[in-house]
Amino acid sequence: MFNSLINLFFPKVCAGCKSFIGTNEYVICTVCRHELPLTNHHLNPENEAFKKFYGQIPVEYASALLYFHKKGIVQELIHNLKYKGHEEIGTVLGEWYAADLKNSAIAKNVDVIIPVPLHKKRLKERGYNQVTNFGLALSESFKIPLNDQLLFRKVYSKTQSKKNLLGRSEGIETVFDVAFTEEDENKHYLLIDDVLTTGATLEACSRALLKIPGAKISIVCMAMAHS
Repeated sequence: MFNSLINLFFPKVCAGCKSFIGTNEYVICTVCRHELPLTNHHLNPENEAFKKFYGQIPVEYASALLYFHKKGIVQELIHNLKYKGHEEIGTVLGEWYAADLKNSAIAKNVDVIIPVPLHKKRLKERGYNQVTNFGLALSESFKIPLNDQLLFRKVYSKTQSKKNLLGRSEGIETVFDVAFTEEDENKHYLLIDDVLTTGATLEACSRALLKIPGAKISIVCMAMAHS
């Protein structure tokens, strides 16, 4: 009764198209969900996300759930997640992708989930890391821990969305570092992020994690930039 009154005066809208959503819908309406551009990377280990890192860093696996197009539904979702406080979008995308990945080798072989970190100043400004809920959903499904303390960002910089592709890559290799102990050695880390673009950030994070003796790296993202 109380929830019905709330919905009457403050109706929920779709995070993708802003239309009202029905009682059986959550965060994203059925129409938007069916229109989401799925990559189906989980069906092909040699997918384009994996190939993005050929010759750069040794990754065991890489994939993204969705294709990211400018002015598309996915851009709207990521924008609402990242800048509008809609952390539930990360949870929904994580639950969807966990269902796709749950029977894959990646779900069975990784030991720890590592979100791409925000600088402490950025985290304080935003109030949350937009990747955390995505990672927690994967963590719950795979029954493996999420660690947001192992990898950290040393350098505070303006948001990636305000940089051109060259600017996103400049000096990125010095931005991240790890604080590890012997307990962190010889583990397979699943590095997660929101959008895979040039791959420079994920490459830099991977290089930091590979300082840990015996570390292996896999990568999963919510979306991948697509022309």
